[in-house]
Order: sequence, then C-alpha cells, then structure tokens
Amino acid sequence: MKSLVVMVAVIAGLLGVPAAASAAPALSLPAPGGPLPIGLRTLHLTDQQRADPWVPEKRRELMVNVWYPAVPIGRTSPYMSEAESAAAVAGRKLDLPPDALSKIRVHSKENAPSLPGRRPLVVLSPGAGNNRITLTSVAEHLASQGFVVAGIDHAYEAWATEFPDGLRQCVACGQQPDPWPAAIANRAIDTTFVVDTLVKDRRWSIDAGKIGMAGHSAGGSATAAAMAADRRIKAGVNIDGPFFGTVSLDRPFLLLTSPTGEKYYRESWNETWPRLTGPKRDFLVKDSGHSSVTDAAILVDQLGLRKHLPPAEVENQYGSIDSWEALEFFRDELTGFFKKWSAR
Repeated sequence: MKSLVVMVAVIAGLLGVPAAASAAPALSLPAPGGPLPIGLRTLHLTDQQRADPWVPEKRRELMVNVWYPAVPIGRTSPYMSEAESAAAVAGRKLDLPPDALSKIRVHSKENAPSLPGRRPLVVLSPGAGNNRITLTSVAEHLASQGFVVAGIDHAYEAWATEFPDGLRQCVACGQQPDPWPAAIANRAIDTTFVVDTLVKDRRWSIDAGKIGMAGHSAGGSATAAAMAADRRIKAGVNIDGPFFGTVSLDRPFLLLTSPTGEKYYRESWNETWPRLTGPKRDFLVKDSGHSSVTDAAILVDQLGLRKHLPPAEVENQYGSIDSWEALEFFRDELTGFFKKWSAR
C-alpha cells in the first residue's frame, strides 16, 4: 500500500506548492451555510497517562480547535498563528509577507460565548502531515448548522504546528518502515481522550449520545479505528483514507473517494467493505483530488498557484473539479450524514 505521507500535498499546514505568488491578494474561506454564528476556542490538552509515541520522553499532547454555535461578539479568529504562517511561507518559498496566511479571513469569533442548548459533537482528524486548520471550512459549516466540532492536531504528525512551547515538526513523516498503521491506532486513543475531555467541559453542552467523526486521508483511517475502539462514536466518514488492519463496524459509515484514492486504496476498501455491517455508502467524487475536501484548493486558486504546479500534482491533489463546488459538496454531504445518523 502506498504510504500515506506520499499523498500529502498540504505541506506546512497549508500549501504544497514550490512556486511563488506574484502578489498577496485578500484570502478568505467560503462563508458557512448554516443559520448560526460560530465561535472558536483553541485547547492545549495533555494526556498524563500516555507517553508520546514519537517523542517518548514527553507526555502525549494535542492541540484542538473547537468550533461551536456562539454569540457573535469579539474579534475574528486567526486562521493560523503568525509562526505557522511564517514557517509555511518560508518553507514553500512563497512571495508573500510572513504573516499573510495568518490573515486568511475566517468566520469564527475567538472565544465567543456559546449559544445555549445541547449540541451534537463531530470530531475531525486531518491527513498525514496536515494540521487541523486544513479542515476549517468544513468545521465552520458544521458549527453553523448546530454542531460542536473538534479538530485534533496529533503531535508530531503535521508540519509546523504551534504548541505552547513553539513549532513542532512532523516526526512521523518520512519514517521507515511505514509508521502510519501504528499512528492510526494511536489517533484512536487520542480521539477517546478528546471526547472524554470535551463532554466534561461546561463551556459546551455536548450530548454524549450524539457523537460522529470524520477524517481526511490518515484522518479517515483514524475515524474507522476510533469507531472500532469507542462505541460512543455513532457514525463516521472516511474521506479518501485507507483502512489499516482488520476493521469491523456495525454503525453508519460513509466512504467518499477521489480518483487518486481509487488508484492507491481501492484494495483496502474492498477488503474491509464486507465487514462494515451498518448502513454504509461508497461514493466516488468525480474529477476531485485527494485534497479537495481541505481548504488548500480554494487558497491555491486564490493565490493563482495552480498553474505553477506540475500537472500530475494538480490531478492527484485537486483534480479538475471546481474547488468551490467540491468544498460545497463535501460540506453538504457531511452535514446531511451527521444530521441523519449521529445527531438525531
């Protein structure tokens, strides 16, 4: 099976492009489609019971973004930190100010008070090498529809992610033998720890009986593993990630694939499909790329960088589908799926 890290195009948390942009246009993400205003809180969590698998002398630490229905007061949240932006700009040799990517316009109010009401929870897990912010457009849309959404950064599994003690790089990326089967099992433990933490947090009135999960690439793999380990997760979505090991599930599951994923992961999908005995759906998103669900395609197009990428890279990561159309499809599919299967 092709290593997951080979599929990563969203380097340094945003753009996998070697070319320079000629200017710094105003960058923004699509507005959420739901009726509710949204807030964002960023949490630094430490599981004192576990050593980090990549840096064993440390306890397992996670950065988590929580998007939620909120009173629309306060300043707009930054898309990423200035340090993360500077690392991405420098690492990819982009002709942009160091803080340009931290200024991407989003729609969440930083630390805004939660709106009252019991809320279903959706956990999001990003792809290998990507951090949690790459799924911001999906998360904001779900939050505007009434969900609390938790995006997890699994330490040392993404490029240039800022923790309280500074930027951390991807230790897992490029390791041999392939580290991702073990990483996926560990992400399942991360997920249970995050769910345990959030359902106890009074800042959000989360309904522990209404939990779903979705992930992109390695995050999709982690969704299946987390569901197998934690029966509180009632429904899951795998977006273009392989299955690792023997996965058997009896709850609703949606598999959304790209032509790129079909090329590399179809064997794993076919092997696992008979063991998914709950309501299930396998759907190919025609003309999409492996990273079409992320914010990357939107931002690459706003920066005018697509023409600088090798054609094979464009086809594999973004496809020929309109990036706005693709993102709208994924946001609507996930919203409908979780409203039907985990939030009712």
